[in-house]
Amino acid sequence: MQKLPDNFSVILSRTDSIGDVVLTLPMAGYIKKYFPKCKIIFLGRNYTRDVVALSEHVDEFISWDEIKVLPKADVIVHVFPLKEIAQAAKKAGINWRVGTTNRLFHWGTCNYKIKLSRQHSQIHESQLNFKLLEFLNIETDIALDEIKNYYGFTKVKDLEPEWKKLINKNTKNIILHPKSKGSAREWGFDNFSKLIEALPADRYTIFISGTKEEGELVKTLIQKHPSLIDITGKFNLKQFMAFINNCDALVAASTGPLHIAAALNKIAIGLFSPMKPIHPIRWGPLGKNAHYLVLDKDCADCKKNKDCHCIREINVKQVVDLLQIK
Repeated sequence: MQKLPDNFSVILSRTDSIGDVVLTLPMAGYIKKYFPKCKIIFLGRNYTRDVVALSEHVDEFISWDEIKVLPKADVIVHVFPLKEIAQAAKKAGINWRVGTTNRLFHWGTCNYKIKLSRQHSQIHESQLNFKLLEFLNIETDIALDEIKNYYGFTKVKDLEPEWKKLINKNTKNIILHPKSKGSAREWGFDNFSKLIEALPADRYTIFISGTKEEGELVKTLIQKHPSLIDITGKFNLKQFMAFINNCDALVAASTGPLHIAAALNKIAIGLFSPMKPIHPIRWGPLGKNAHYLVLDKDCADCKKNKDCHCIREINVKQVVDLLQIK
């Protein structure tokens, strides 16, 4: 393979969920640190476009929902391996095609293969992503605390005045995000209800967030606590991220909004099951004010049960204590 020019172009391919994309974007900032003249193209899905747009380090976004022929580039890094994208990259004549050895289809489509297994890894998802940059001959063993410096989330949209007036300047503004669209084990409405009761109304303005469909599921919680401000289904993603940016904290399970809040340096409190591979060692939020809570136990008896008692046993007081951090 030819040596890369200083102004090489690289496609970072990550076509899965919002949280995964957030944890991939620091790769762009890290590449730019060493190669400021390079062009970074992010290949994702339409629903993650606005998340990628937050980063000052990404020069272009392309959607796999809209194209099936990849643009010409010097490099593609298959952060999330997908057979049809790997085949498209080879067909497009991309010179450096980087993937892992444990995907059989990479042996016929990638010409730079890195030995990397995510399934049983004991390091964070974002650290695994960085290891795919080995081909650049730069340090790829990155300390977890350093990764938060490479988000580059400087392009957050201003919040519209109609929503900004909901922000109470005399209290802490807290977003509770109880549901996860089935992507994570959940803390449960009972615990969120106890949390609301433990937060004095004169010190906390509390919002309940989620999709329109999730809004129907949390109706009983809203009815029980009239002081809650219901923002479920009110925003598109761009607006919701702007709203998070104007609040002080967000409490959620392992979801996209949790990782967005962490990247925006909000108090982001993640509620996790200790079960591998969904435990916080792998998926915890990363940010200046990011935290997670998890029981120190095996959780083996919850593996066949979506109603995980291990996450439900996280103490409400622990959450309250984290929310009191200045």
